[in-house]
Amino acid sequence: MRKQTQSENLLWWQLSLIGVGCIIGTGYFLGSSIAIQKAGNAALIAYALAGLGTWFVFKALAKLTAHQPVKGSFRTYAKHAFGEWAGFSNGWVYWSSEMLIMGSQLTALSIFTQYWFPNTPLWIFATVFAILGLSIILMGVHKVEQMENVFGIMKVAAIVMFLMIAIAAITGLINPLEPSKSISSPLSNLFPNSGIGLWTALLYAFYAFGGIEIMGLMAEHLNNPKDAQKSGNIMLFVLTSLYLLSFYFVLKLNSPLNITPDESPFLTVLIAYKLPVFVPHIFNSILIVAGFSTMVASLYAVTTMLLTLAEEGDAPKLFAQKRENKVPLPAFGLTTLVVVISIIIALLLPGKIFEYITTAAGLMLLYNWIFILLSYRKLMEHTLKSHIGIWIAFTLIFFAVTGTLFDKISRPGFFVSLGFIVLIALATVIKLKRKH
Repeated sequence: MRKQTQSENLLWWQLSLIGVGCIIGTGYFLGSSIAIQKAGNAALIAYALAGLGTWFVFKALAKLTAHQPVKGSFRTYAKHAFGEWAGFSNGWVYWSSEMLIMGSQLTALSIFTQYWFPNTPLWIFATVFAILGLSIILMGVHKVEQMENVFGIMKVAAIVMFLMIAIAAITGLINPLEPSKSISSPLSNLFPNSGIGLWTALLYAFYAFGGIEIMGLMAEHLNNPKDAQKSGNIMLFVLTSLYLLSFYFVLKLNSPLNITPDESPFLTVLIAYKLPVFVPHIFNSILIVAGFSTMVASLYAVTTMLLTLAEEGDAPKLFAQKRENKVPLPAFGLTTLVVVISIIIALLLPGKIFEYITTAAGLMLLYNWIFILLSYRKLMEHTLKSHIGIWIAFTLIFFAVTGTLFDKISRPGFFVSLGFIVLIALATVIKLKRKH
C-alpha cells in the first residue's frame, strides 16, 4: 500500500501503521533478491545502513512538517527553500520516480505469475495486470482505498507466514528437500562478494524503504503535526527490524547463490523445504495480491500527482481537467500511455527488465530524498548533531547512487535516471524563460 487518503485526523500510531503498509511492497518481496544476489550475506549490512539513512531523511521531513505543516509537503518545502524552479523540478522528479516504481511493480507481478506459467512472456502478464489496475482506477478513489485496506492485511499475512515457516525450519520441525542441506549463520561470512557487492546492493536496500515521502504528504492529517517524527521513529524501527529478521532467515535457510531476481527470495526458501504442496502456491498468490495493490496505488499516485502539478501551473492545464468525484481523464490518459510504454519495454527487454527499471526507480526516489535533505538544510536551524545526521544521509545516498556504476546490469538504470534529470532540467529552464 503506497497511498491512502484520510479525511479525519490521525493519531501518531495510526500514521506509523499506514507507513509500514505504504513501504512494504515489491521492493521488499522481489527487489531484495537483487540486493542478496549482489552482496550475499552482506545484504544484511546494506539494509541496516539503508534503514539508518532513511531514518535521517524522514527525520528531516518530519521536522519540516512540525515546523510548517503544508499540503504539498516536500515539494512545497523545496519551493520555499530554493524558489519555483525547485518546486517544479521536485514535483516532476517525484512523478517520474512513481512512474518507474509503477513499472517495476508491474514487472514484479509478471515475474510472480511466471512461477505458474514459466514459458509465458512477461509482457502478456503485464498487459493483463495493467488492464485490471487501470480499470480499478477508473472506478474512483474509494475503490482504491477499499482494496488497499483489505490487501494490506494480506501483505502482513505473507510476512508472518514466512517467519513462522522459517522458525519451524530452523528448529527442525520441517526438513529440507536435500538431506545434506546444512543451516549456517549468515553472520559467519558477511563479505563473500567483497565490499563492492555491498556497495552495489545499497541502492536496492534503499528502494525497499521507498514510501516515507507518502507519510510526509499525510502528516498534515495528524492531530498534532509534531507527532510525525514519533510516527516515523516507531515505523522505521519496526520496518528495519522486520527486514533484517526476514532476510536473516532467507540467508540462513538458503545459499545466496540460489537467489535470483526471477523469483522472490522468500519463495526460493519455501520450495526448498518439505512443505505441503499448496503452501508455496498460497504464498505466491498472496505476493501477487499484495503487489497488485501497490501497483494500483502507484497508478493512482502518478495520476493524482500530474493533476496537482497541472492545478499549480507546473504541468499543462489540460491535465487539470476533472469531473467532480471522478478520475481526471486527461491525467488518466497519460498514465495509460506510460503503462503501455512499460509493457513495450517488457516486450523488448524481457531478460533483465526488472533490474533495469528498479535501478532507475530507486535512483529517482533517492534524488527526491536529496531534495528533502537540501530543503531541510536551507530552511531549518541546525545543531552539530543534525549536521552530522544530514551528512551521514548524504554519504549513504551517494554510495547507493554511485554503486550502480560498478555493476553492468545496474549501470543502464543509472543512465536512464540521468536522462530523466536532464529532461526535467530542460523543462524547468523552458518554464522559467517563458515566465520571465
